[in-house]
Amino acid sequence: MENSYYKNLMMTVIRSSESDNWKDAVVEWDIDDCEEDLSCSSECVCGKENIKYLYTIRNRYSGRILYPIGSSCINKFGREDLRDATSLIESQFKLLHAVEEGRYLSLSSELFSRKLLRWLYEEGAFDTEYNDYDGEDDYEFMLKMFNKRDKDSISLKQDKKIKALLLNAIKPFLQDRLAEKVR
Repeated sequence: MENSYYKNLMMTVIRSSESDNWKDAVVEWDIDDCEEDLSCSSECVCGKENIKYLYTIRNRYSGRILYPIGSSCINKFGREDLRDATSLIESQFKLLHAVEEGRYLSLSSELFSRKLLRWLYEEGAFDTEYNDYDGEDDYEFMLKMFNKRDKDSISLKQDKKIKALLLNAIKPFLQDRLAEKVR
C-alpha cells in the first residue's frame, strides 16, 4: 500500500512541476504553510488518509500549489531543508498545545530545540513591552538555560523567568500565529 502512495505522490508532483522527472521536480517545491488537523480526518495528495499536519507546498517556478500534503510525503522529497522545516513547524504546534494545556514545561528537548528557540527569536516572540521590544537578552537567557546539561542547577529565580517568558511572551506569540491554523 505504501508503494502506491509513493507512486501517487511522484505522479502528482511531477504532473505539477516544470521538470518531468522526480529527481529534478522535488527541488522546485517549497513549504508555503501548514495547518494542523487535530481530528486527523484529512487526506494527503498521495491518497494516504488520517494526516495531522496539512502542508501547502508551492512550486517556485510556476506558482502551482499542492495541498494538503503530509510531512511523511514531504520527507520523501529527500531534501534536508524540507525535513528540517517540517520538524520546526510541527514543534511549534506541539509547544503551543503543551502551553495551552498548562503542562509543566521545562527547557528540555521534548518540546524545545536550538532551532525552535532561534526561530522564536527571529520571528519576534521575545520582543515584548517588558523588554522594550528587544528580545535578544531573553533569547540568549533561554538558550543558555536550554544548553545547561544539569537542569537541576537552574535556580528558582531563573526558573521563574523561564516560566514568565513562556507564559507572557511565547504562549501569546504562538497563539497569535497558530490559532487559526488548528482545526
